[in-house]
Amino acid sequence: MIRADIIVKGDVQMVGFRTFIKNLADSLSIKGYAKNLDDGSVSIVCEGEKNNIEELVNEIRGNPPSFASIGGISAEYAEYTGEFVSFERTNGDIPKEATLGDLLGVMQSFDAKAETLVVILNDMNSTLKSVKEDTSQIREDTSQIREDTSQIKGIKEDTEVMKEKLTSIEEIHKELLDLRVKYNQLSDDVTEIKIAISELSESRVGVPA
Repeated sequence: MIRADIIVKGDVQMVGFRTFIKNLADSLSIKGYAKNLDDGSVSIVCEGEKNNIEELVNEIRGNPPSFASIGGISAEYAEYTGEFVSFERTNGDIPKEATLGDLLGVMQSFDAKAETLVVILNDMNSTLKSVKEDTSQIREDTSQIREDTSQIKGIKEDTEVMKEKLTSIEEIHKELLDLRVKYNQLSDDVTEIKIAISELSESRVGVPA
């Protein structure tokens, strides 16, 4: 277990960044707090397993909230103290003694975020349209696969019929071979009979009647 003092710079205030940090810290069993600083950065003081804190830093750097823009991250490590029992997001987005200028800045910030949100929604609409087109293509492909499967089934049935016909042809061929053998045997027998008759006729020649 270690303690870490992390400073995150960039567009990280009034963008839901501390809530993002809290949810991430809770999922990693990290305890401590995230606090907005006057210079526009966010301070994260936390304790937990070293690999979990390193994962927290990597997630902040690589997968920040949509409206946040990370300018830089620095981290200093110290010995674990067991000071914290949970992770909290401290202080507010607007200073307690806010001026009209402060409020105007917040409104301008919200306006900029609304424009970004419109872009995100448009991107989502394009993505949904693409998904719809892909779904239609998948349906067409599925239909084609079903037709191909039906054709394959038909080919399989035709193949079985052809096998049966080949079996019948083989049986007929076998019968023809048997008939040829019998024909050859009969031919030999007829030849022997002819020879016997011829010899008998010759033996009778010259025999007194």
